[in-house]
Amino acid sequence: MREFVVEADGGSRGNPGPAGYGAVVLDPATGETLAETAEFIGVATNNVAEYKGLIAGLRAARELDPDAAVRVRMDSKLVVEQMSGRWKIKHPGMRPLAAEAASVLPASRVTYEWIPRERNKHADRLANEAMDAGRRGGQWEPSRSTADLAGDTRAARVVGDAAAGAARARAALASAAAASSDTSAAAPASASSPASAAPASGTGWSASADLGTPTTFVLLRHGETALTPQKRFSGSGGGDPELSEAGRRQAEAAAAALAARGTVQAVVSSPLRRCRETAGTVAARLGLRVEVDEGLRETDFGAWEGLTFAEVRERHPQDLDAWLASARAAPTGGGESFAAVARRVSAARDRLLAAHQGRTVLLVTHVTPIKTLARLALGAPPESLFRMELSAASLSALAYYADGNASLRLLNDTSHLR
Repeated sequence: MREFVVEADGGSRGNPGPAGYGAVVLDPATGETLAETAEFIGVATNNVAEYKGLIAGLRAARELDPDAAVRVRMDSKLVVEQMSGRWKIKHPGMRPLAAEAASVLPASRVTYEWIPRERNKHADRLANEAMDAGRRGGQWEPSRSTADLAGDTRAARVVGDAAAGAARARAALASAAAASSDTSAAAPASASSPASAAPASGTGWSASADLGTPTTFVLLRHGETALTPQKRFSGSGGGDPELSEAGRRQAEAAAAALAARGTVQAVVSSPLRRCRETAGTVAARLGLRVEVDEGLRETDFGAWEGLTFAEVRERHPQDLDAWLASARAAPTGGGESFAAVARRVSAARDRLLAAHQGRTVLLVTHVTPIKTLARLALGAPPESLFRMELSAASLSALAYYADGNASLRLLNDTSHLR
């Protein structure tokens, strides 16, 4: 059964006053926006607007898949508790709205979760856009939203424009050529890029937090192979190249840097040879064994395996444009879409978080999994994969906290290679 997350909110400027709602449907595995809706509803109370947002969000989910299970997340304690059946609905004006919400989908397929207001920013923004539109005498339109681009045009309110996405992607071909493949050559001169205002602690990547010790993933991209300096697509669907001599030196340098930090407590690797070799070098230095997780393997690039970006552009131009424009498009010849990779990587993330709670774990993997983990932690849209640089044998770090939030601590650190 397909699953969705619906986040909904409503507001009133005056309570009662000019009111509006917003709702968004998300893929729970990837965090991608699948649909969003908002509306100015005239003069109403906050509670009415919140219920209207819930109803609209459930309907949007039903339009995408009438058989899906839905997890509703709202910052309205009233709506969540009433729809969960824990609070009685005393106000007569709320009863018809609650009944309408309950009729959209079977109760057995809808669950409700209260979240803090700061975690409901997407729906809150949509509600405010709707109220702003009402103040101007109009109604909210999807084109005014700045929601995550999903590259899907199945419904008027589904976010994404493939043509616009392709144009943006073509404007950044240089970075796109390096995305999610062995196309980023080692760059000893690359600057380390701290990606969070909160620095790591002096003892390593395991920084303290108010919510207790986080689970920290130190992300190591494997060392160079023969394909890396040639900037060729090298995923899990072609050959399984070994590290080059330069790649082995890079692995040794990474091992020395990680040993000096002294914080890594476990090592997990992609099953592909270049990662297992890199992980083995590090694990031997740290006195740890290597665990292999299938979810950390690289994207299957189908018929593009072994080709350069220019060769793919020449041989499969339409497929390449579609791939650049939508996370759901797969490479030619039965390759793997970024959306599919995100589902696989997020499942691996959840397994590893459950198995290594509160520990610092080294994940030795590839460009796409590392970028995907960073993207999901930031809540960034799929097109952000084309906006990140990851050099061979570079280090990145993510911290995951008890409340479900994550912090990107480091991205593409190559200082140990200089």
